[in-house]
Amino acid sequence: MHIKALVIHYMEVTMEDNNKGQFNSNFGFLMASLGSAVGLGNLWSFPYKMGIGGGFAFLLIYIILAIVVGYPLMLSEITLGRKTQKAAIEAYKEADHRFTFNGVLQTAVPWFLIAFYCTFGGYITKYLVDSVIGLFSNTTDIESMDPGAMFGAMISPEQIGKGVMWMVLFLALTTVIIFGGVSGGIERFCKIAMPALFFLLIIVVIRSCTLDGAGPGLKFLFSPDLTMWKKSFFDVVSLAGGQMFFSLSLSSGCIIAYGSYLGKKENLEKDAAIITAGDSLVAVLAGMAIFPAVFAFGLEPTAGPGLLFISMTTVFQSMGFAGKIFQLMFWLLVFFAALSSSIGMMEAGISAILDSRIKAGKSANRVVVSSIMCGVAFIGNFLTVFDCLGGNPKMNWFHLFGQSSVLDVWDCLAEGILMPLTGLIMAILLGWVVPHYVDDEVASSAPGGKFKTKGFYDFCIKWLGPIFMAMIVYGQIKSFWG
Repeated sequence: MHIKALVIHYMEVTMEDNNKGQFNSNFGFLMASLGSAVGLGNLWSFPYKMGIGGGFAFLLIYIILAIVVGYPLMLSEITLGRKTQKAAIEAYKEADHRFTFNGVLQTAVPWFLIAFYCTFGGYITKYLVDSVIGLFSNTTDIESMDPGAMFGAMISPEQIGKGVMWMVLFLALTTVIIFGGVSGGIERFCKIAMPALFFLLIIVVIRSCTLDGAGPGLKFLFSPDLTMWKKSFFDVVSLAGGQMFFSLSLSSGCIIAYGSYLGKKENLEKDAAIITAGDSLVAVLAGMAIFPAVFAFGLEPTAGPGLLFISMTTVFQSMGFAGKIFQLMFWLLVFFAALSSSIGMMEAGISAILDSRIKAGKSANRVVVSSIMCGVAFIGNFLTVFDCLGGNPKMNWFHLFGQSSVLDVWDCLAEGILMPLTGLIMAILLGWVVPHYVDDEVASSAPGGKFKTKGFYDFCIKWLGPIFMAMIVYGQIKSFWG
């Protein structure tokens, strides 16, 4: 009996150690998935890419792509994860072993994304801390400096040490939450952070839209002007498509990983629709928060990566003490968005490594694996910080593939090539090679056991999706390499 008890105890410990975890509720899954999707892609890159893409012309294409490409791929990834209970590599292997390579490529994506994400997360943390201190003092950079000069100084070679410090702080926060596991760390944080993000964003939108001179910004967003389509339709499609993949965290392994933690009773069609629509709504609201302010203060909507930091700081500095309150709320919501997405990116790689260790019969120690992922992320972000967004000539040797900065290198590999390309390969797999692979899994938890959007899904995953994704891949290659 003593030996038997020891054996049972050993088995229990092993099973516990090799359990990757599960979401406790569908709300927790939705908030975590939205957290992975709603991030800097919505609040940072969406506004300035929309500015480049011609405002409404970009927005219309983005919405179309979110419906015919985003929803089918989101549903596919959630379903693939839940059906196999595996992260991307093993999930693709179970669907068809010939497509295992696509899982490997998708697992590589978050490694490239996290290599610059924590850098900007660090910048945001700096702005947030300054906003808190600014409630009581006017001596912080965000209160005393010109917004453009502050951003320029922050990314200058003279401030590399401070940039690394803020990046490490943000990365450490991400890692600590991941240490807590799926339910105790990721779900718990996102259930608080995401509702807070939506609430804070609505407040900032209301304030921005009521500024004197906000009208042209709203017109830029919603006035039916399709001039950019005539100039460069493929460019707009590729720009909006690349942004859609980045914003929704598609083809990055994140959603498949989260799907593998999802219970069998949840309605997958509803979840995919909520995540896609919710993320797109936040992107539009981000535009409504930023562009009215941009036009009200005579800034350029095509100002690039600094648009978020410069435009909003300009607005808040003009509002007196009330601006300090709105400033704090704004950077808090951006911080929540950045941190939740950083968690999703890290988890995609972590989940894949845990799968491989479990399959090999080895201990799946989350803390050890997370620490390794953290170390790799630090190396990538150190290079990004040291490059100063292309402003440090000492990093010119790393401007690979003809790109002008380390950030562009990571972005080129992830958003530019791998995300739309692996999304196209997924559509080929589920649309043509194993066309009914997800049907039973979707139907199993749907009301009445019926896959209600099957007709739309099949048409998009077989025809519309591949056509648009091929256009996006072509446009991205053209934009990065001309």
